[in-house]
Amino acid sequence: MNDEQDLTGLQERLGVDIDPGTLRLALTHRSYAFEAGGIPTNERLEFLGDAVLQLVSTESLYFDNPELPEGRLAKMRAAVVNTRALAGVARTWGLGEYVLLGKGELGTGGRDKDSILADTVEAVIGACFVDQGRDAAFALVHRFVDGLLTDAVELGAGMDFKTTLQEAAADLELGSVMYAIEGEGPDHARVYTATVYLGDDAWGTGEGTSKKVAESIAAETAVRAIRAEHPDWQR
Repeated sequence: MNDEQDLTGLQERLGVDIDPGTLRLALTHRSYAFEAGGIPTNERLEFLGDAVLQLVSTESLYFDNPELPEGRLAKMRAAVVNTRALAGVARTWGLGEYVLLGKGELGTGGRDKDSILADTVEAVIGACFVDQGRDAAFALVHRFVDGLLTDAVELGAGMDFKTTLQEAAADLELGSVMYAIEGEGPDHARVYTATVYLGDDAWGTGEGTSKKVAESIAAETAVRAIRAEHPDWQR
């Protein structure tokens, strides 16, 4: 993206008519701002968006799960608002293609860096709050993270898919969990593919910019496959 690009497509994708100038600010990473002579960055909007995200996630978990104690709710919220989860949101909504980055960040794969993507999600939420108000911002957060909130409720004590997969493999006697990792591409933009096996059978694959991310996505795919095949298993 460049600073003259039409943002109509992104506005339509988000389902909210954020002022183009405010939305462009939400997409302005500090690396681009520095190279452009010190223009404003998205960091203030990110600060605001983080608070809105925390509030909406907390409110949803609190009222939707009246039986759960504070400690469990806190872990569930952490599973939703962490960098990896928010980067996944950004990829789902295609935010990376719109982020304004400096040449250095572009050269090192900045459009797919978890930290940049997660910060951009928060900044876009902040932009929506500033331009469209509380209700529109809250609705956008729900579109972003309701699926994550559902996953957090379903995940189990470990609060992550790798732990849940270990529990499923043990409970259903599916065999030991093993991950096979392959990497390709240059060091500065390496992509890893993980395949997770239960015993001799492959149950899921995942791709990411780190081995940890790839394994987590593979585990998520496997957990969903197990739940489809064993609908009575709950954890």
